[in-house]
Amino acid sequence: MITSSLVSIVLLVSTFGAAFDPLKHSGNASPYFDAPTLPGLGSETPAGCVVDQAAYFVRHGSRYPEPGSFIGWQDLFWKIQNATFIAHGPLTFLPTWNLPVDNVDHQPLFLSSTGAQESFDLGVELRKRYEFTTGGGNFTAWSAGEQRVVDTATYFLRGYLSDGNYLSDPSLNRGHLVVLPDSLTADQAINATNGTFADSLTPSASCPPYTVFSNNGSVAASTFRATYQNRTAARINSFLQGNLTFDATDIGVMQDYCGFGYEINGDRRFCDIFTDEEWLDYEYADDLNYYYGSGPGNPLSAITGYPWIKAISDLFEVGPNNTVSNGTLTPPPLIMGFSHDNNLPPLVSALGLWNDTILSLTQRDTNPLRQFRSGHLVAFRGYLALERLTCSTPRPDLDNSGIFHQTGVLGGAVVNLNDTVVASSNISSTTTPQLYVRVRADNAPIPVPSCSSGPGQTCPLAQFIEKVNGPLANSAGDFMEVCGLASVTGPGVSGISGNGSSVRFLTTKGDGTEILVGLN
Repeated sequence: MITSSLVSIVLLVSTFGAAFDPLKHSGNASPYFDAPTLPGLGSETPAGCVVDQAAYFVRHGSRYPEPGSFIGWQDLFWKIQNATFIAHGPLTFLPTWNLPVDNVDHQPLFLSSTGAQESFDLGVELRKRYEFTTGGGNFTAWSAGEQRVVDTATYFLRGYLSDGNYLSDPSLNRGHLVVLPDSLTADQAINATNGTFADSLTPSASCPPYTVFSNNGSVAASTFRATYQNRTAARINSFLQGNLTFDATDIGVMQDYCGFGYEINGDRRFCDIFTDEEWLDYEYADDLNYYYGSGPGNPLSAITGYPWIKAISDLFEVGPNNTVSNGTLTPPPLIMGFSHDNNLPPLVSALGLWNDTILSLTQRDTNPLRQFRSGHLVAFRGYLALERLTCSTPRPDLDNSGIFHQTGVLGGAVVNLNDTVVASSNISSTTTPQLYVRVRADNAPIPVPSCSSGPGQTCPLAQFIEKVNGPLANSAGDFMEVCGLASVTGPGVSGISGNGSSVRFLTTKGDGTEILVGLN
């Protein structure tokens, strides 16, 4: 008889791979990796289906630490340098360890070379995956205003357009990046000339009650860290002799440094200090931070994610290369938006994904298949994507048929293999195409609750649109009303209950500042 513990181990191995990798359990400090797929659900496009439209909401790529975090790195460095000690075991590298930041004015807060590569690689990957853009075709993407986000979008465009040689023709193969102003708080909007609210890639900044609840994430994470960090510090200190002693704060800095150190210069030594269990504790604390801070555990999360979901569902309804009613801009079939980590979990909440999860603040959830794992969504260059699929079911009468090709004729005809009689002059091997929607989180397909009857557990498009416009809209509410902004006035505020609550930048000309991204 297989015990429940053994079953958990088997599931953990099959889900996350045989070799434990701390870099896949470092939450928002993880360099990008594909999230593991659910059992029986592969990441490939279902057979008989073609993606004809897709929308991606992407976190910026791997970066150097934020200035506040960098102070923690410096404190740890000088604590080590100012001590006299003997280190052994996994700590023997400490006497020679140095900070990987060598240009304080230009590195903290900004992309590392790994972040640039991650972004470039995503461009190459999606160009090949969808084949939406022909050779020489121009392409437009959207970005929030922070420089690291703009840089991520820029490197994505260079990867997406690194196809052929068009440098000598400025009219071909150019990237157009629309940089949107970050959403303003209500107080800022009173005296601003641009008071974007939901019409932004950073809408949560405009919702005061969301911000109040978002503080619960850091409180929850701190509560859980208190259950293990001192114990971890005691174990680490057993490898030291002398006057160097690490505390809980140092443990937090060291574990943060694992992902950052690796993506900056390939240093994994801090990753190797900790046990697998300690990494799972670290990961869980990060899960709590995002779940209760910006994800389904924040009751105002859905309203900050819904406007983008609604905008994409409207575009999926009219189909690729079309715009919505009264729209003045037609987005490309591949819709790319770049933003920050905290703006991704609200999309999950708005879609009703993982909303039934309840995470304990004092005991790690050890279920290897639990739904909400921050590193599977908000790792560097993490993303949530929606795909519109056109799917056809093979005709049952073609089970014993093949395709006949005639010299010089593009295409073919269906023939019966038993008597080689041509069944039709034009191939029509499928029934009428049907439309579906699929959600991906860091490449892994995620079934939409109560809407997964299509191929590969996709959601029928009509049912998805009905869901977005009905129960999901009701659950989220109106952005301006829920966020307490209905009475805000000022030169930067217009539309309020209507325009202020919706995403317009994908279908309206003039939203944001357009930048031409060259390949040279």
